[in-house]
Amino acid sequence: MKKKLIIFGSSEISEIANFYFSNFSSYEISCFVIDEEFIKENYFCEKPILPFKNIEKKFLPSEYDFHVALSYKKLNRLKETKFLEVKKKGYKCANFISPSNHINLNNVSFGENCFILENQSIQNNAKIGNNVMIWSSNHIGHQTTIGDHSYISSHVVISGHCQIGERCFFGVNSSVADFSVIGNDCFIGMGANVNKDMKDNSTALNRSTNYFDDDNPVIKKIKKKYFDLS
Repeated sequence: MKKKLIIFGSSEISEIANFYFSNFSSYEISCFVIDEEFIKENYFCEKPILPFKNIEKKFLPSEYDFHVALSYKKLNRLKETKFLEVKKKGYKCANFISPSNHINLNNVSFGENCFILENQSIQNNAKIGNNVMIWSSNHIGHQTTIGDHSYISSHVVISGHCQIGERCFFGVNSSVADFSVIGNDCFIGMGANVNKDMKDNSTALNRSTNYFDDDNPVIKKIKKKYFDLS
């Protein structure tokens, strides 16, 4: 018999969580819950939407697990708040870890409510905190720690022996040098290359790509060189 799961949320992230848990885990989705003032429909993904308030009286924590499926809104603080509210009600928060990943589960530790999509390389003795979302195709080096409530998008490289704080956000194609210490609430933008420590609430942004019209003489020379254009 499949284990019973309640998902907090009724957005795109919740729909994605429903897909992965339903198709690649031992869980069966029982319902979705959100705060009562935000309920506008009775069903989501063909499952009932119920108010979060007093949910534990109808769905006992001893019989159901929870997964908080929210985005990085408010730099992950909303997701942190709801995770802590769910834990206060006594529920265990389920992880989804894609079976396609290259992870030595004997030497990598995960907290609760992690959502780890496909094609990760997570090396020995890495520690992933609570409520962490890691989108597809990332590298997390050995001995690295990812703090609670952080969000890692796609094709991010976090090298070995790094210490990542809580509620951090890593944009697509960003990278972090080994032995780096990243504080809490840091925003690492798309394509940023971090090679020094970052204090709490810091931001790292890559410079924007330069764009040129086709009639630019420098660009003409570059295209001629690389593509043998006449």
